[in-house]
Amino acid sequence: MEHQDQEIYALREHKQSRFDKRLILKIVKEVENGLPRKEALRIYDLGKTSLDSWMRYFGSPDYHENIKRRSYSNLQKRTIVTAIEQGRLTIKEAKTAYNIKDERLIRKWIKQYQSEKVEICIENTSPMAKEKSSLKDLEKEALQKALQEAELKIKALNTLIDVAEDQLKIDIRKKSGAKQS
Repeated sequence: MEHQDQEIYALREHKQSRFDKRLILKIVKEVENGLPRKEALRIYDLGKTSLDSWMRYFGSPDYHENIKRRSYSNLQKRTIVTAIEQGRLTIKEAKTAYNIKDERLIRKWIKQYQSEKVEICIENTSPMAKEKSSLKDLEKEALQKALQEAELKIKALNTLIDVAEDQLKIDIRKKSGAKQS
């Protein structure tokens, strides 16, 4: 006859009872070793928040380092997007270089910054090539030029704010829902 080393854990009397601490540590270790969380929830009849809090409190430092969500400043995002747009990096290379877990995140940043992208180059045409424009065309042209300049100023100010927030560690932009004095 074989001798099995199987621990016996205190059973819960009802749903609100606490789990045996040894069982909690066993579940945490199983999840760290690759057991999917959904499977652990099903096997041990757990609530998602219970498992999440156990992983937070009892998980090993290695586990926490591997699942830790990284946040990127606006400056870092713009730098990555610019490098990709200029052809210095591919999306896969940027993912590896900046230790980003998913390429979809980079694609989202590209889409976000392309929507606010402003063309910096201004078309230069010779005065001889210009035909006589009506007053409305001149007004329209002046308004478009003013709009381009305003968009360029906005982009420059946003970049300055990003740099200031990143280097000085000061939240300059107002956060929504913040109390005003």
